Amino acid sequence: MNYIDIFLESLAAEKGRSSKTLSAYESDLRLADAAISGGLSHATPDALQSYLASLPDKASSIARKASALRGFYKFLMLEKIITANPAQNLEIPRRERTLPKFLTTHEIDLLISSAGDTKNSTRLRAMIELLYASGLRVSELCELPVSGILGDKLLIHGKGAKERLVPMHDGAIDALNRWMSARGDTDSKYVFPSGGKSGHITRDGFFKILKKCAILAGIEPSRVTPHVLRHSFASHLLAGGANLRAIQTMLGHEDISTTQIYTHVMPEKLKETVINHHPFSNNKTDK
Repeated sequence: MNYIDIFLESLAAEKGRSSKTLSAYESDLRLADAAISGGLSHATPDALQSYLASLPDKASSIARKASALRGFYKFLMLEKIITANPAQNLEIPRRERTLPKFLTTHEIDLLISSAGDTKNSTRLRAMIELLYASGLRVSELCELPVSGILGDKLLIHGKGAKERLVPMHDGAIDALNRWMSARGDTDSKYVFPSGGKSGHITRDGFFKILKKCAILAGIEPSRVTPHVLRHSFASHLLAGGANLRAIQTMLGHEDISTTQIYTHVMPEKLKETVINHHPFSNNKTDK
């Protein structure tokens, strides 16, 4: 009996998981089933742990595979197919976490200015401004509906069908308004429509014009991606003294530990804080 298929059918019927999630879970489970001696039906806790440890070094992918395994064995336990859960104490192997790459504020300025020298510059400038102003994921930007524009805020439909409100500063609002004016009358529900199958500009399409913009700005193209702009948004806010919880909310991170990686930008800011505000600091200003 194929328990993986039964588990996936359960996820679809009872949990209402999306086809994308089901496809990822199926891929993860079938790979593990093939890699572990005896398959998942006869896997021991040590075998599962060793399997995770053998995977390529990408924390998010390993975490997803571990989640699929935990869900699978939990289902088998509930259905009384197994009497002991081999994934009960499954741990994600510790990996050295790669620090997020980001651009300097000067480089962001150059990038935004260079957008004015490209085809469809009004649209491109609006997209860059929104990414950097609000920390959107590229999919959230490309699929942004017109109904999501709420004055000086954006209503974003993020991962897991979760909604969040993110603010925009005046520069981003102005860039967006100029694009909406240039966009003109259209039946498209998307802020950044296109004639393609999706109805909106694609991630790949935006990625390509962003690379061209980087070349015009004199920045190494490999350093400029939509996600780097998202990282830059978070890093610069944190360096400027923004609250980590506020940044977590704007980024749409479910866990604060995901946001904490941006504290890599803080050493000088922390030093300045200690010097200026610690009670025993010689530089502390008495009030």
